[in-house]
Amino acid sequence: MPTAAQTIFHTGRIYTVDGTGSWVSALAVSEGRILAVGSDEDTLALRGPETRVIDLAGRMMMPALGDIHNHHTRGGELDLYEMNFTTALGFDEILAAVAERASRLGPDDWISGGIWSSSLGPRLADPASRLALDRAAGGRPVSLIDDSLHNRWVSSRALELAGITRDTLDPPNGHIQRDADGNPTGVLIEKAMALVTRAASASITDPVGRIAACARRSVEILNGFGVTYFQDAVTTLEMLQALQQLDRAGQLNARVTGSLPAYDTLNGTDLYGEALLARREEFRSPRIRPDFVKFFNDGVPMTRTAAMLDAYLPAADGSVTVCHPFLPQPELVAWIRKAAVHGMGIKIHCAGDAAVRATLDAIEIVRDIDGPGPMHQIAHPGYVHPDDIPRFARLNVLADLCPAIWMPSALMQSVFDVMGETRARHYWPFKDMKAAGTLMAGGSDWPVIGLPDPWFGLQGMVTRANPRAPELGTLWPEQALDLPTAIEVYTINVARGMGISDLCGSIAPGKLADLIVLDRNLFDIPLTGIAQTRVLQTWFEGRLVHEASPQ
Repeated sequence: MPTAAQTIFHTGRIYTVDGTGSWVSALAVSEGRILAVGSDEDTLALRGPETRVIDLAGRMMMPALGDIHNHHTRGGELDLYEMNFTTALGFDEILAAVAERASRLGPDDWISGGIWSSSLGPRLADPASRLALDRAAGGRPVSLIDDSLHNRWVSSRALELAGITRDTLDPPNGHIQRDADGNPTGVLIEKAMALVTRAASASITDPVGRIAACARRSVEILNGFGVTYFQDAVTTLEMLQALQQLDRAGQLNARVTGSLPAYDTLNGTDLYGEALLARREEFRSPRIRPDFVKFFNDGVPMTRTAAMLDAYLPAADGSVTVCHPFLPQPELVAWIRKAAVHGMGIKIHCAGDAAVRATLDAIEIVRDIDGPGPMHQIAHPGYVHPDDIPRFARLNVLADLCPAIWMPSALMQSVFDVMGETRARHYWPFKDMKAAGTLMAGGSDWPVIGLPDPWFGLQGMVTRANPRAPELGTLWPEQALDLPTAIEVYTINVARGMGISDLCGSIAPGKLADLIVLDRNLFDIPLTGIAQTRVLQTWFEGRLVHEASPQ
């Protein structure tokens, strides 16, 4: 006699993401896993005296979503502890928000948060802007991050606490912007911002406890969007300790794959590289998998730090920037081989086509020497030379996509400004990648975009437009994906990239019961309605972890 189900969902439209477009009307769950999938009649036969039976009433159910790239504790920190504003705020509005925040703080308290638009970069580089920030903050230390998460605007007090003066040298892969007299302006580029974030972190008395609270809150937010598994993009020792703390307390309602930094991070960390890798097994559990090593091989286009095969447009002073990959090729090859010894893949930031090519070259060298090995991930491969697209599949490299980043917006305008619109528009070749067999997985890069909303990104993949600003038009619309493919990008492909496709990402007997119920059937609505999707329920291992409030 078949085992009685603990929960049965029936009378639904359940999209299984099994690769064949299959739909069923019912499924049964037992001990956190899917027991059976099929018709109402067959599935209801598994009902026992204590079975919870849920009538979906025709609602769409599908596998819970994944997020291949986020900074979850930063997202939770912004929500719980920091100023959280959007790139829509102008200079004066940011100052007003800082002044309001300062009115509620002690004289030495830090004001941290973001996110300011890259388009404000020239304005913030004016020393007068830092003085205005000082006045708004009442002399308090201020550290505000930009929309790329790679740069910060800080106050004079923050510079002082970080020990940054005109005599401070630029750190490797970082730049302290300076005025004509050599004094810091308050804008810190790339790894220079770690000088200030270390000073801010020193003021926190219980960093692991704070990170645990941030992680708990971030998972609540992710669950609300239907996400139950994700890969953190830069995972420090303190983050692993916080996740373990939540997991042991039964409070981690998600599966997390970690990306451990090979080098010091943009925000600064005390343990990285082989010293951190040596401790990773202390934190492994069924829900925590520290399985990737994180690298940066360039910066971002809007600050001319993405490594491009061709030069950027000339700057206002006539100078021409050619940015090369950050990592020497022999060093990257050695690290890829070292990661493989630990059974780890690499997750490497490559925003420019030169960085993508250099990274693929390094991976190919390692494949030629050592043969097949772990899957690797290239994060943000928005600009890829057409000759390099087929190499992703051939070399077993996943394309880590963050669709919301490239949508027509002020952020994209800043890319147009440094690359030229015609060239800049050939961004994120989704359809060409699919045709070449590239494994593509969707991510949010939260909190770069404010919220980790996969529905926003999913609509963008199929329309190539910004759901919140359709008036801005489309960006390379020929690269739009069909809906079933885009759904796979946010479900089974994320699971494959994280190494957990045997557990989640699709609906099949034996897989974990990570499920979501939607307020609409994605296949019955115009594509322009996807971003408004509400997740009515999120189930994690057969437990209800999110239920939308009635509207």
